[in-house]
Amino acid sequence: MPPSLVARSLKVKETNSIGMLVTTSSNPFFAEVVRGVERYCFEQGYNLMLGNTEGQSETALSYLKMMLRKRVDGLLIMCSEGQQEVFKQLDWLDNLPVVVMDWGLDSDRVDLIADNSHLGGYLATRHLIALGHRDIGCIMGPAGRAPATQRLAGFEQAMGEAQLTVRPEWLQAGEFDCASGFNAMQTLLAQPERPIALFVFNDMMAMGAISAIHQAGLKVPEDISLVGYDNVELAQYLSPPLTTINQPKEALGRLAVTRLLARINGQQIENRLITLEPDLVIRQSCRRL
Repeated sequence: MPPSLVARSLKVKETNSIGMLVTTSSNPFFAEVVRGVERYCFEQGYNLMLGNTEGQSETALSYLKMMLRKRVDGLLIMCSEGQQEVFKQLDWLDNLPVVVMDWGLDSDRVDLIADNSHLGGYLATRHLIALGHRDIGCIMGPAGRAPATQRLAGFEQAMGEAQLTVRPEWLQAGEFDCASGFNAMQTLLAQPERPIALFVFNDMMAMGAISAIHQAGLKVPEDISLVGYDNVELAQYLSPPLTTINQPKEALGRLAVTRLLARINGQQIENRLITLEPDLVIRQSCRRL
C-alpha cells in the first residue's frame, strides 16, 4: 500500500476498531491472550479485527494491508519475531498507535510489552535445584528467538550459582510446539546418560515431552521431573499437573489494550517498554530427591 493511501486512511474519524496480528491462535498461550484482549476491547466499546499469520510473512503483510484499508484506530502485534521484513512496513503507519506484545521488534515508535524471560528461566531452574536435582537439562525454543535466549540465560545463571555443570548434549532445541517437544525428549532418552530433571521452555513442548516419556515406559515425576513455561489453562489438567512458569496472560491482554487506547486518545507516555514479571506455579510434575 503506498504511503499516500495510508495517509488518507489515517485522516478519517475513529472507527472504534483495533487490529491484532498474532502468530497462531491454535497455541493455547496465544489463544488465552487473545481472549483477554477481546474481552477488554468489548468492555471499552471497541471491535477487534484478528489476523492469524501462522508465522508466514506474506500472510502477515496481507492482514496488515487489510487492516489499514479498514482504517483501524490502532494495532496490536504478537508475532514480530521472525518476521522483521514485514514489520519494516511499520514505516507506512505514520501516526497509527502500535503496541507489540512480544520481543523482536526494535522501534522507538511502538510500545513494547514483554515477559521477563530471564527471570522465568532462573525461577524454573532454581526450583529444580531446590528439590535436590543436579542432572538438569533443557528443551529450548528456536535459536535466536529472544524468549528462548533469555530463558536459557536464566537457566545458566541458576546452574552457575549452584556450581552445576551445563551439559551441551542435554540442551535440545524445539519449536515451541508439541511435536518438537516429543522429538527432543526422544533424543534425550536415547542418550547413554540422560537428565532426570528438565526445564522445558513452554508448556506445549512440555506436553510433547511428557507423551514421549510415557511412551518410553517412564513416569513423571518418578523418573523425570519437568517444569514448563506459560501456565496455559491445560497445564493444570495434565497427568500429572504441570509445574510451570506463569505468564500473566489476562494482564498482558488488558495492559496492551489499555496502553493502545491511551495512545489512540493522544496521551503522552515516555516509557515505551513494559516488562511483566513471571512467577512459579508449583504442581505435581517435579519430585524432591
